[in-house]
Amino acid sequence: MQNATPSLQSQPSVNQLSAPLVQKLLQQADVLQLGVSRHEAGCVIVDAGIQHAGSAEAGRIIAEICMGGLGQVALQVDNRFADWHDAIAVSSTQPIIACLASQYAGWALSHEKFFSLGSGPARALAQRENLFKELAYVDVANSTCIVLETDQVPPVQVIEKIVRDTKIAPEQLTIILTPTTSIAGVVQIVGRVLEVALHKAHTLHFPLENIVSGSGLAVLPPVAKDFMTAMGRTNDAILFGGYVSLQVKGNDLAAAELAASLPSSASKDYGKTFAEVFKFYNMDFYNIDPLLFSPAKVTVTNVDTGNVFEGGQLNAALIDLSFR
Repeated sequence: MQNATPSLQSQPSVNQLSAPLVQKLLQQADVLQLGVSRHEAGCVIVDAGIQHAGSAEAGRIIAEICMGGLGQVALQVDNRFADWHDAIAVSSTQPIIACLASQYAGWALSHEKFFSLGSGPARALAQRENLFKELAYVDVANSTCIVLETDQVPPVQVIEKIVRDTKIAPEQLTIILTPTTSIAGVVQIVGRVLEVALHKAHTLHFPLENIVSGSGLAVLPPVAKDFMTAMGRTNDAILFGGYVSLQVKGNDLAAAELAASLPSSASKDYGKTFAEVFKFYNMDFYNIDPLLFSPAKVTVTNVDTGNVFEGGQLNAALIDLSFR
């Protein structure tokens, strides 16, 4: 891919922009049914679905935190499917920074039996991923937040690593825990519908600097009580019930190729629920075709020419199979 434009270096701070959202989450913890505690390591732990129930609204706010304050997230009614009417809509006029420099779950954190992928603005401080070199994006802040998709409180060794890599005082670190089997977890995961599209565009080597803005809509699945079902449903919500609209610049050929290659149906593994695909590959996530991870349907609009290109389709049959 081509290097991102230098102007990305002057973009706003995802940590500073998301800080008010983190404060809102903490201040409304009781209403949002969240647990807030101080870890022995000094950081704040937000329980969004382990011992506390959490809520869809908590998941919505967490999704905006994940996007570094550069995205708008809304819960809305969805009439695209006969039996599933809850949906999440996301949009951003700074989609590369919001989604790839903040929301993408790209920071692997582990110690002994604990493992989770970290997402959110803390990633932009830690700079632990090669992706940041491509984005030419570095953030500076005095406080930070990381979101972990887990049902366990991270051990002190993991927290010490986050503190060390972000160079943030423990007291200025907030860790939000969102199990996949919780309503907040489901909302914030499916709220990645736009991010999934941008990550695939990156995989396809589409010049990220040519993506101007984006929006997405994905159906919300029922909350599952076991991790495997929950993981399957949240993936399927995007693979078969996700729609993304991208505004790009450049030539029409590149825009048309992006629209054709971006949908999940372009993958060789398309056609079964995610749970079935996962079992086919003997539970080895990394053997699944990476091109599968994308929204069901896309629209790519070339703002330079005004031409619109579409690809993919929603799949109500696989949504029904997955969600029931």
